[in-house]
Amino acid sequence: RIMAHFAKLGVGNIVEKVLVVNNDIITDENGNEQEKLGMDFLNNLFNTRDTWIQTSYNGKFRKNFAGISFTYDTKRDAFIAPKPYPSWLLNEDTCKWESPIPYPDDNKNYKWNEATKQWELLDE
Repeated sequence: RIMAHFAKLGVGNIVEKVLVVNNDIITDENGNEQEKLGMDFLNNLFNTRDTWIQTSYNGKFRKNFAGISFTYDTKRDAFIAPKPYPSWLLNEDTCKWESPIPYPDDNKNYKWNEATKQWELLDE
């Protein structure tokens, strides 16, 4: 069974929760998915007037699957995770945060050190 996912936005377009809705709910009489049908369904279900935005589990639209504390950026029409470190930059194509230095490609495990702005090898 195919399901649609909707993110509830709070103050500052911050995601407060993500819920699943059956695709039958968001499919109109012509067989087309309509985001507004899901939004209306959730507001009727909870008797609210909240802002619900559809999110894509596989990233087909709105760049990233919404998670709690993500921000919905209306200009980019994208969900963006919280910035992990002050030095990281947003990739405008993917709307994902990237370190200033690429993650080492040697099959070892590293963690980011913000003080030195370097990847540090984790103890094996």
